[in-house]
Amino acid sequence: MEVIKSKNLVKRFGKLEAVKGVSFGVQEGEIFGFLGPNGAGKTTTINMLCTLLAPTSGEAIVNGFNVIKERDQVRGSIGLVFQEPTLDDYLTAEQNLRFHAYAYSIPKEILEPRMKALLDMVELWDRRKEKISTYSGGMKRRLEIARGLLHHPKVLFLDEPTLGLDPQTRSRIWNHIHELRKKENLAIFMTTHYMDEAENCDRIAVIDYGEIVALDTPDRLKDAIGGDVVTIKTEDNDKAISLLKDKYNLQPAQENGTIRFTVPHGEEFLPGFVSGFPVRLISIGLHRPTLEDVFLKLTGRAIREQEVNQMQNLMKRHMRMRGH
Repeated sequence: MEVIKSKNLVKRFGKLEAVKGVSFGVQEGEIFGFLGPNGAGKTTTINMLCTLLAPTSGEAIVNGFNVIKERDQVRGSIGLVFQEPTLDDYLTAEQNLRFHAYAYSIPKEILEPRMKALLDMVELWDRRKEKISTYSGGMKRRLEIARGLLHHPKVLFLDEPTLGLDPQTRSRIWNHIHELRKKENLAIFMTTHYMDEAENCDRIAVIDYGEIVALDTPDRLKDAIGGDVVTIKTEDNDKAISLLKDKYNLQPAQENGTIRFTVPHGEEFLPGFVSGFPVRLISIGLHRPTLEDVFLKLTGRAIREQEVNQMQNLMKRHMRMRGH
């Protein structure tokens, strides 16, 4: 059963088209990811699905409700963890959850056991009486996830759920996410630009400049690369690239002085290549395809963790001018 349906969804900010007709569906119990750099349209899409932004055109249905005509029903049936923290630092964890419960009219007899179960799951029950101002970044993120689940949503939206956290904390949060998906049969829609985080998804939509350029499972996306990835640095990259195209019938790409190309059965290819390549090799590497390789092949560039491109800056400027 599809809990999210998006058809030709478009969002424009003035002359800027931030999302360009994206279409996809998300199944019940699925972890679905949007993978792309900052400014690619990930957050704009999630904001339209959560009714925080009205689409310019197209249609989106969440839990059977239209995001334009049935906004209240959509909001009542989803959980949302924003990219920026939204907890009240002056309140305790328990008070933050109770305020959320009041906003969603959760009866007390349901709230008490639900709150205990969720705080146990994210390992914060013993810290529930402490103010949020004493929490670490990872603890705040875990509490926000618990808060987003308090009213039994059908879909949990996670916008860059582990942004800025250390790898150990990120791994811990993902353990909780997998646990709650299993317990709740919950659909999870997440955005990320972390490659290792995207591996947690059942399916991934690769998005760039507001368009979905590929959508499949992580393994199938990597298999579509067409073999193992070879990276080389040479004394003359221009000559090496020409030889790779003409002599080896390959399609090399170059970034930051490193040439990369894909070949089937890389281990068998390398010995003869190293001994017979006429341009002096400075370094050579071989690895199985990663999602970074997928993105590079699809877009011609790598994802930068701190990339802020022109689209993102223009969008912020437009929102300020409109008083948002």
